[in-house]
Amino acid sequence: MKRVLAFSLFFFAVLPWAHAADEDGFVSMFNGKDLTGWEGKPGGWWVEDGAITSESTQDKPCVKHHYLVWKDAEPADFVMRFKYRIIGEGGNSGLQFRSERRPDYDTWGYQADIENGPQWTGCLFQHDRLGVVMRGFKSVIAEDGTKKEEQFASPKELQKVVKQNDWNDYEVSAIGSKIELRINGQLMCEVDDRDAKWSCHKGIIAVQMHPGPPMKIQFKDLRIKVLKKE
Repeated sequence: MKRVLAFSLFFFAVLPWAHAADEDGFVSMFNGKDLTGWEGKPGGWWVEDGAITSESTQDKPCVKHHYLVWKDAEPADFVMRFKYRIIGEGGNSGLQFRSERRPDYDTWGYQADIENGPQWTGCLFQHDRLGVVMRGFKSVIAEDGTKKEEQFASPKELQKVVKQNDWNDYEVSAIGSKIELRINGQLMCEVDDRDAKWSCHKGIIAVQMHPGPPMKIQFKDLRIKVLKKE
Protein backbone atom coordinates (compact mmCIF):
# COMPACT_ATOMS: atom_id res chain seq x y z
CA MET A 1 0.00 0.00 0.00
CA LYS A 2 2.84 2.37 0.88
CA ARG A 3 4.49 1.64 -2.47
CA VAL A 4 1.23 2.34 -4.29
CA LEU A 5 0.76 5.58 -2.39
CA ALA A 6 4.34 6.64 -3.03
CA PHE A 7 3.99 5.91 -6.75
CA SER A 8 0.70 7.82 -6.90
CA LEU A 9 2.24 10.85 -5.23
CA PHE A 10 5.21 10.69 -7.60
CA PHE A 11 2.94 10.32 -10.64
CA PHE A 12 0.78 13.31 -9.79
CA ALA A 13 3.83 15.37 -8.83
CA VAL A 14 5.37 14.67 -12.24
CA LEU A 15 2.22 15.52 -14.21
CA PRO A 16 2.59 19.34 -14.04
CA TRP A 17 6.28 19.04 -15.01
CA ALA A 18 5.43 16.76 -17.95
CA HIS A 19 2.76 19.19 -19.14
CA ALA A 20 5.17 22.13 -18.85
CA ALA A 21 7.84 20.22 -20.76
CA ASP A 22 5.30 19.44 -23.46
CA GLU A 23 4.73 23.19 -23.83
CA ASP A 24 8.44 24.02 -24.14
CA GLY A 25 9.10 26.36 -27.05
CA PHE A 26 5.49 27.49 -27.45
CA VAL A 27 4.74 31.22 -27.42
CA SER A 28 1.38 32.91 -26.92
CA MET A 29 -0.35 34.39 -29.97
CA PHE A 30 -3.15 36.20 -28.09
CA ASN A 31 -3.05 38.32 -24.94
CA GLY A 32 -6.60 37.43 -23.85
CA LYS A 33 -7.58 41.10 -23.57
CA ASP A 34 -7.76 42.67 -27.03
CA LEU A 35 -6.92 42.01 -30.68
CA THR A 36 -3.37 43.36 -30.54
CA GLY A 37 -1.33 41.42 -33.09
CA TRP A 38 -4.40 40.46 -35.12
CA GLU A 39 -6.09 42.13 -38.10
CA GLY A 40 -9.54 41.58 -39.59
CA LYS A 41 -12.83 43.05 -40.71
CA PRO A 42 -13.68 46.09 -38.57
CA GLY A 43 -16.41 45.15 -36.12
CA GLY A 44 -16.27 41.54 -37.25
CA TRP A 45 -14.19 40.30 -34.33
CA TRP A 46 -13.87 41.18 -30.66
CA VAL A 47 -12.71 39.72 -27.34
CA GLU A 48 -15.36 38.24 -25.06
CA ASP A 49 -14.60 36.43 -21.79
CA GLY A 50 -10.94 36.16 -22.74
CA ALA A 51 -11.61 34.65 -26.17
CA ILE A 52 -11.41 35.90 -29.76
CA THR A 53 -15.06 35.99 -30.81
CA SER A 54 -17.28 36.46 -33.84
CA GLU A 55 -21.01 35.90 -34.16
CA SER A 56 -23.71 35.72 -36.81
CA THR A 57 -27.28 36.38 -35.69
CA GLN A 58 -30.66 36.64 -37.38
CA ASP A 59 -30.55 40.43 -36.95
CA LYS A 60 -26.91 40.75 -38.05
CA PRO A 61 -26.08 37.73 -40.21
CA CYS A 62 -22.67 36.99 -41.67
CA VAL A 63 -23.27 37.03 -45.44
CA LYS A 64 -19.66 36.42 -46.59
CA HIS A 65 -16.85 34.60 -44.85
CA HIS A 66 -14.04 36.73 -43.45
CA TYR A 67 -10.87 36.09 -41.47
CA LEU A 68 -8.90 37.49 -38.57
CA VAL A 69 -5.19 37.27 -39.41
CA TRP A 70 -2.31 36.83 -36.97
CA LYS A 71 0.22 39.50 -37.96
CA ASP A 72 3.38 38.35 -36.18
CA ALA A 73 4.66 35.69 -38.59
CA GLU A 74 4.02 33.59 -41.69
CA PRO A 75 5.66 30.35 -40.60
CA ALA A 76 6.59 27.34 -42.70
CA ASP A 77 6.94 24.52 -40.15
CA PHE A 78 5.21 24.74 -36.78
CA VAL A 79 3.00 23.15 -34.17
CA MET A 80 0.04 25.27 -33.06
CA ARG A 81 -2.39 24.62 -30.22
CA PHE A 82 -5.60 26.41 -29.31
CA LYS A 83 -9.02 25.96 -27.78
CA TYR A 84 -12.21 26.60 -29.72
CA ARG A 85 -15.92 26.63 -29.02
CA ILE A 86 -18.60 26.83 -31.70
CA ILE A 87 -22.21 27.37 -30.66
CA GLY A 88 -25.15 27.03 -33.03
CA GLU A 89 -26.41 24.04 -35.01
CA GLY A 90 -24.66 23.74 -38.37
CA GLY A 91 -22.14 26.49 -37.66
CA ASN A 92 -18.80 26.29 -39.48
CA SER A 93 -15.36 27.83 -38.96
CA GLY A 94 -11.71 26.90 -39.16
CA LEU A 95 -8.08 27.80 -38.74
CA GLN A 96 -6.25 28.88 -41.89
CA PHE A 97 -2.52 28.14 -42.05
CA ARG A 98 0.19 28.26 -44.69
CA SER A 99 -2.25 30.60 -46.39
CA GLU A 100 -2.19 33.86 -48.33
CA ARG A 101 -4.26 37.00 -47.96
CA ARG A 102 -6.98 37.76 -50.47
CA PRO A 103 -9.04 40.98 -50.88
CA ASP A 104 -11.96 41.78 -48.56
CA TYR A 105 -10.49 39.93 -45.56
CA ASP A 106 -10.45 36.64 -47.45
CA THR A 107 -7.67 34.03 -47.51
CA TRP A 108 -6.57 30.99 -49.51
CA GLY A 109 -4.68 27.93 -48.28
CA TYR A 110 -4.99 25.04 -45.85
CA GLN A 111 -7.74 25.03 -43.25
CA ALA A 112 -8.09 22.91 -40.13
CA ASP A 113 -11.87 22.61 -40.28
CA ILE A 114 -14.35 23.23 -37.46
CA GLU A 115 -18.08 22.55 -37.54
CA ASN A 116 -20.97 22.18 -35.13
CA GLY A 117 -22.12 19.18 -37.12
CA PRO A 118 -21.11 15.65 -38.16
CA GLN A 119 -19.00 16.10 -41.30
CA TRP A 120 -16.12 18.58 -41.32
CA THR A 121 -14.54 18.90 -37.87
CA GLY A 122 -11.01 17.49 -37.89
CA CYS A 123 -10.74 17.47 -41.69
CA LEU A 124 -8.09 19.28 -43.72
CA PHE A 125 -9.79 21.63 -46.17
CA GLN A 126 -8.45 23.73 -49.03
CA HIS A 127 -10.59 26.01 -51.18
CA ASP A 128 -9.74 24.46 -54.55
CA ARG A 129 -9.53 20.85 -53.39
CA LEU A 130 -12.19 20.97 -50.65
CA GLY A 131 -11.53 17.91 -48.47
CA VAL A 132 -7.78 17.33 -48.88
CA VAL A 133 -8.08 14.54 -46.32
CA MET A 134 -11.18 13.66 -44.32
CA ARG A 135 -11.44 12.72 -40.67
CA GLY A 136 -10.28 9.16 -40.01
CA PHE A 137 -7.96 8.96 -43.03
CA LYS A 138 -4.24 9.13 -43.77
CA SER A 139 -3.25 10.25 -47.27
CA VAL A 140 -0.15 10.57 -49.39
CA ILE A 141 -0.54 12.96 -52.33
CA ALA A 142 2.11 12.73 -55.05
CA GLU A 143 3.52 15.64 -57.06
CA ASP A 144 1.07 14.92 -59.89
CA GLY A 145 -1.89 15.03 -57.49
CA THR A 146 -2.37 11.27 -57.30
CA LYS A 147 -3.71 10.30 -53.87
CA LYS A 148 -3.17 7.09 -51.91
CA GLU A 149 -5.41 6.88 -48.89
CA GLU A 150 -6.07 4.51 -46.02
CA GLN A 151 -8.63 4.66 -43.23
CA PHE A 152 -7.25 4.37 -39.69
CA ALA A 153 -10.44 5.03 -37.70
CA SER A 154 -14.19 5.47 -38.06
CA PRO A 155 -15.11 9.12 -38.75
CA LYS A 156 -18.25 8.64 -36.63
CA GLU A 157 -16.24 7.29 -33.70
CA LEU A 158 -13.75 10.15 -33.95
CA GLN A 159 -16.64 12.62 -33.96
CA LYS A 160 -17.53 11.39 -30.46
CA VAL A 161 -14.26 12.90 -29.20
CA VAL A 162 -15.53 16.37 -30.13
CA LYS A 163 -17.52 18.26 -27.49
CA GLN A 164 -20.54 20.00 -28.98
CA ASN A 165 -21.17 23.61 -27.88
CA ASP A 166 -18.18 23.36 -25.54
CA TRP A 167 -14.44 23.98 -25.51
CA ASN A 168 -12.17 21.63 -27.47
CA ASP A 169 -8.38 21.46 -27.77
CA TYR A 170 -7.10 21.56 -31.35
CA GLU A 171 -3.51 20.89 -32.47
CA VAL A 172 -2.18 21.58 -35.96
CA SER A 173 1.23 20.16 -36.87
CA ALA A 174 2.74 21.22 -40.21
CA ILE A 175 6.28 19.95 -40.74
CA GLY A 176 7.60 19.74 -44.28
CA SER A 177 4.97 18.10 -46.46
CA LYS A 178 3.35 16.30 -43.52
CA ILE A 179 0.29 17.73 -41.76
CA GLU A 180 -1.50 16.24 -38.76
CA LEU A 181 -4.67 17.48 -37.04
CA ARG A 182 -5.60 16.44 -33.50
CA ILE A 183 -8.61 17.28 -31.36
CA ASN A 184 -8.63 16.61 -27.62
CA GLY A 185 -5.45 14.58 -28.07
CA GLN A 186 -6.90 12.31 -30.77
CA LEU A 187 -5.42 12.15 -34.28
CA MET A 188 -8.18 13.18 -36.70
CA CYS A 189 -6.37 13.09 -40.04
CA GLU A 190 -2.92 13.03 -41.57
CA VAL A 191 -1.54 13.89 -45.00
CA ASP A 192 1.80 13.93 -46.77
CA ASP A 193 0.98 16.56 -49.39
CA ARG A 194 3.54 16.82 -52.19
CA ASP A 195 1.12 18.08 -54.85
CA ALA A 196 3.17 20.38 -57.10
CA LYS A 197 0.16 22.55 -57.95
CA TRP A 198 -1.76 22.88 -54.70
CA SER A 199 0.47 22.12 -51.71
CA CYS A 200 1.31 25.10 -49.46
CA HIS A 201 4.68 25.56 -47.76
CA LYS A 202 4.37 28.75 -45.68
CA GLY A 203 1.98 31.61 -45.03
CA ILE A 204 -0.38 33.41 -42.73
CA ILE A 205 -2.43 31.98 -39.88
CA ALA A 206 -6.02 33.18 -39.51
CA VAL A 207 -9.35 32.23 -37.92
CA GLN A 208 -12.58 32.14 -39.90
CA MET A 209 -16.09 33.51 -39.59
CA HIS A 210 -18.35 31.55 -41.94
CA PRO A 211 -21.80 32.51 -43.30
CA GLY A 212 -24.74 30.25 -42.57
CA PRO A 213 -27.17 29.73 -39.69
CA PRO A 214 -26.84 31.81 -36.51
CA MET A 215 -23.67 30.83 -34.67
CA LYS A 216 -20.87 32.03 -32.41
CA ILE A 217 -17.23 31.00 -32.76
CA GLN A 218 -14.58 31.58 -30.09
CA PHE A 219 -10.84 30.90 -29.86
CA LYS A 220 -8.54 31.14 -26.84
CA ASP A 221 -5.18 29.93 -25.49
CA LEU A 222 -3.64 30.21 -28.97
CA ARG A 223 0.05 29.34 -28.91
CA ILE A 224 2.64 28.26 -31.45
CA LYS A 225 6.04 26.63 -31.67
CA VAL A 226 7.70 27.79 -34.89
CA LEU A 227 10.17 25.20 -36.20
CA LYS A 228 11.00 26.84 -39.54
CA LYS A 229 10.27 30.45 -40.44
CA GLU A 230 10.81 30.24 -44.20
